[in-house]
Amino acid sequence: MNIVLDRPRCEGHGLCEEVAPQLMHLDDEGELVLDVENVDKELEAAQAAVRVCPVAALRLA
Repeated sequence: MNIVLDRPRCEGHGLCEEVAPQLMHLDDEGELVLDVENVDKELEAAQAAVRVCPVAALRLA
């Protein structure tokens, strides 16, 4: 399983970071940084991050 970011769609709201800080964070410039290595271990958190994104910039593949 992998988490995919549609970077142009991401507006940097940070809701995904709030529910899955072990998988993603916003850097100093407001860009989302993903830890794709741990998605399988943190699948519930990844699913929650996809659900809370207000602009649907995240998906699981």
